[in-house]
Amino acid sequence: MDQQTLQIILPQELLAQTLQMKQDGYRLVAITCTNKNGMELTYTFDKDYRIVHLRFTIDASQEIESISSFYSFAFLYENEIKELFGVAIKNISVDFNNHLYKISVPTPFNLKKENE
Repeated sequence: MDQQTLQIILPQELLAQTLQMKQDGYRLVAITCTNKNGMELTYTFDKDYRIVHLRFTIDASQEIESISSFYSFAFLYENEIKELFGVAIKNISVDFNNHLYKISVPTPFNLKKENE
């Protein structure tokens, strides 16, 4: 039976929750961000067709820790979210420093940040 679970967490719980997912044998499927009353981040994991979403909302200026030390390829998702939404993600294993994409406007999915 396929199952999906959504867990609302606090931003400061991200590393501990991600480490637990890794230790339990889950693979990282995706990291998504939505600009919706703050930046809503969802980290999606899978194990044996069980999907677990870890979700929290932050202000774009609130700094969060990278999970690339647990899931090395997360650096691509994190660079994208950092560059397109302006989310402050620190300690990304491979940080493109806002040069992953060739875009004409900084943080195009969070234009409010540029005008502040």
